[in-house]
Amino acid sequence: MALTVRTDDELEHALDTLCALEGLSRQEIIRRAILERLERAGHRERVDASTERMIDRWSDVIERLGRA
Repeated sequence: MALTVRTDDELEHALDTLCALEGLSRQEIIRRAILERLERAGHRERVDASTERMIDRWSDVIERLGRA
């Protein structure tokens, strides 16, 4: 599947710099950026869910510590 990505000078420079630093193609740099972004989004959801579970489990202790 083909995809056209419109860029500006700043993005062109950043992309060229990453290609040179990492020795990867433009396509691979963009591919990895998208996959890393997706992974971070999933991580945030897992952290939020874990936080909610911990608050539910330990809210009474947290409240008591806040009053100490």
